[in-house]
Amino acid sequence: MQNLTSQQTRWLAMPPPASPPRWGKALCGLAIALLWLLPFSYVLLAIFKSTAEYAVTAPLSLPEGVSPLLENIRMAWEQGDMAQAMLNSSLYAAVGASLAVLLAAMAAYPLARMQFRHRNLWFLLLFAGTVFPFQMYLIPLFFGFQWAELLDTHLGMCLLYTAICIPFPVLVLRNYMQNLSLEIDQAARLDGASEFTLFWRIILPNLRGPMSAVFLLQFTWIWNDMLFSSVLGNSPDTRSIMNALLVFQGSYAQSGPNIMLTAAVLASLPTLLLFVLLRRQFMQGLRV
Repeated sequence: MQNLTSQQTRWLAMPPPASPPRWGKALCGLAIALLWLLPFSYVLLAIFKSTAEYAVTAPLSLPEGVSPLLENIRMAWEQGDMAQAMLNSSLYAAVGASLAVLLAAMAAYPLARMQFRHRNLWFLLLFAGTVFPFQMYLIPLFFGFQWAELLDTHLGMCLLYTAICIPFPVLVLRNYMQNLSLEIDQAARLDGASEFTLFWRIILPNLRGPMSAVFLLQFTWIWNDMLFSSVLGNSPDTRSIMNALLVFQGSYAQSGPNIMLTAAVLASLPTLLLFVLLRRQFMQGLRV
C-alpha cells in the first residue's frame, strides 16, 4: 500500500503533457484554408482569362489583364441564355419561398398556440413528406403535372416549390412560437382580438428574424435546385438557371471552360447579394 501511494505521488508530481505549439495549430489552419481557397482561386483566375490565354497558361497563373472579363461575361450571358433563366429562377425562388414561409407561419400558429385534438399528429403529417427522397416524387409529379397541364409552366413550378418548401419553415416557426409567452394571447383575447388579428398583428411581427432566416434558406434551395426543374420545367421558356448551366455545359467545345466558369459565377451572385442584404436578419433568426 505504501509503494502504491508513493507511485501515485510520483504520477501526480509529473508535469502535464505538453500541448501542441501555437505555430503548429496556425500552420494546420493555414493549410486547411489554402485547400479551401484553391478551387475559388482557380475560378477567379479563369474568368479573367480569354479562351486563348486559358488554353496556353497554367490553371493558377495570373491573367495578363482584366479586359477579357467583360467579353467572358457577354459570351456567357448570350450563349447560356442566362437572362431568361435568371428571370425564371428569380420568379420561382421569390414566389415559392415567400408563399411557403407565409403559409408555414399560418400552419405553425395553431400547432404552437392553440389546443385541439391530435395536434402532434397533424404536425407529423406535415413533416412526414420530408422523410422520403425527392426522387420518389418525380414520376407521380410528372404525370400529375401532365394531367393538370402544368408541365413546363411558370405556375406549375411556383406551386411545386411552394409545396416542397413548407415543412421545414413549419418546424422552425413552430418551435419559435412555443417559446413566446402565452400571456400575450390571453391579453389580446381579453381585448376582443380574433385569432386572425392575434396572429397577423401580434405574433407575425415577432417572427421577422426566423422568417427571414428560413426565407433565405428556402430561396437558396430553390435557386440551386436542378432535379425538379430539369424534369418538370425543361423548356427554354421555363428553364431555371441551374438547368440552363447544365444545358450550357453541353456546349463545352464551343464555349470553353473559362466561359462556363464565368456563367457559374454569374449564377451565384443573386443568392450572395441576397445574403448580404439579409445577413442581419439571418443572424438574428439563428439566435432565436
